[in-house]
Amino acid sequence: MRQLLLYISLCWCTLTLQAQKYRPPMDHTITFAGNYGEIRSDHYHGGLDFKTGGTEGKVVRALADGYISRIQVNSSSGLVLTVMFEDGYSAAYRHLSSFMEPIASRVKAYQYEHQSWEMELRPSPDEYPVKAGQQIARSGNTGYSMGPHLHLDIFNADDEYIDPLPFFLNKVNDHTAPKAEGFMLFPQPGQGVVNGSQQQQAVALTPQKPVTAWGVVGVGIRAYDYMDGVHNKYGVKFVTLTVDGDTVFQSTVDKFAYEENRYINSWCEGQYMKSFIEPGNKLRMLQAFNGRGGLIEINEERPYRLQYTLSDAFGNISKVSLTLQGKQQEIAPLAYSEENVLHQAQVNVVQRAGVQLVIPRGALYKDAYLDYKQTAGSGVADVYRLTLDAVKLHTGAELQIGVRQQSMADSTKYYIARVGKDGRKSSVGGTNVEGFMKARVLQLGTFTVEVDTVPPTIKPVNVQQWPKLGKVTLQAEDSQTGISSYSATIDGQWALLGKPNSVNNHLVLELDPAHVTKGKRHVLLVTVVDGCGNETTEEFSFVW
Repeated sequence: MRQLLLYISLCWCTLTLQAQKYRPPMDHTITFAGNYGEIRSDHYHGGLDFKTGGTEGKVVRALADGYISRIQVNSSSGLVLTVMFEDGYSAAYRHLSSFMEPIASRVKAYQYEHQSWEMELRPSPDEYPVKAGQQIARSGNTGYSMGPHLHLDIFNADDEYIDPLPFFLNKVNDHTAPKAEGFMLFPQPGQGVVNGSQQQQAVALTPQKPVTAWGVVGVGIRAYDYMDGVHNKYGVKFVTLTVDGDTVFQSTVDKFAYEENRYINSWCEGQYMKSFIEPGNKLRMLQAFNGRGGLIEINEERPYRLQYTLSDAFGNISKVSLTLQGKQQEIAPLAYSEENVLHQAQVNVVQRAGVQLVIPRGALYKDAYLDYKQTAGSGVADVYRLTLDAVKLHTGAELQIGVRQQSMADSTKYYIARVGKDGRKSSVGGTNVEGFMKARVLQLGTFTVEVDTVPPTIKPVNVQQWPKLGKVTLQAEDSQTGISSYSATIDGQWALLGKPNSVNNHLVLELDPAHVTKGKRHVLLVTVVDGCGNETTEEFSFVW
């Protein structure tokens, strides 16, 4: 383990030295709301979130000499600039509130020309050159953002997400080590048992009674990093697990490709990071050293001493231990027959009356188990339980469900719905092909077909403030298939209606004197369409 840590430290120091010529993206003292590699839903946090004091409009600067290579406006990252640097690295600045000129004018002209708030441009290297420290934008709260901040991604020459922190190590003080909060034990199905149970179970840092185990068991840890002077929780850079002094697992959160994001569904169980690698998990940040993918085989009645070493980028280290007492216990065989096993390493086809599921090879992270049950549904189609629990997939599976009663002349009104354990339904979309609804699903579970004929709703927000703020704000909602598109006109002319912040989900129209005459009454027409093509148009009259 010592040689491995030395190698990681040398690589880290090399990157840090190479990055010393980079300046921070903002002028104020650096603090972070989030760090690289934090556990998020279906993905890793790909960069650093710089705090902006709870305000928008902070000056954002180029880290080094280069050129603006990409300009984007979308509902996920808001306003985005990507800068390509001379050394081959690039940086994406996300959730901005505004671009600098002449980019701001070019973006608006493009939006009006193409009649779309969402847009993307890829300028040539000679169009927008920048120098280190040059202002390129202002920070904001656009896209899927929970509050004002600047998100910064840095990419290497292979377009992989890398940790931006080495670029700013000399600007940040941190003497606080990561801290563990608990363990999770994963007895392998049909192969292991913990405390007399084959169910995964959480274990406190200091268990009140001995933890007994037998057979093949995986271990996970919930831990967070911290930094001086702030209360935020961050992801842990380095995690090492030893068993009886031998290193069995190491995670090094240093780089990943976009296509690797969903491997987080295999590595993590909630906020617990597994210290073993499932067969379908190809995430390069994980390494196992014991020939079993990090799984522990407990086959002697003795204490097995586990120790975690947690380390951050500044060399702050903490250690935490757990003892598993080997105790022979009965390991019940799998409750599923071979015909109900969904194999990770092969194509799986499930065909029953009214339903078909095709899972490509490698879409599963590990073998899963079919727990099929068919029950009466809403009248359009039956409800099909494929797996008892939700099973995340790395790539999509093709699902078909037969429509029992073609009650709608318009087949676009049907959609496949995922049914939660609480009975709530959420749309996964789909198309109707010869009486079957077909959709690509990224999670197994329970499904049915529903009908959506109810159009969305459009409500004005603080309409009395529109003239004062020079801004129209609307709330569009749809309870079944969600909003798929929206558009607006003012006085018969196309209007630049967008969704700046996807958390509050407001549709916003900035009133621009270049396109809307001031000092008169205006008629605003807004049209919103849901996922099944149901359309609502509302008219609003206001003076500005």
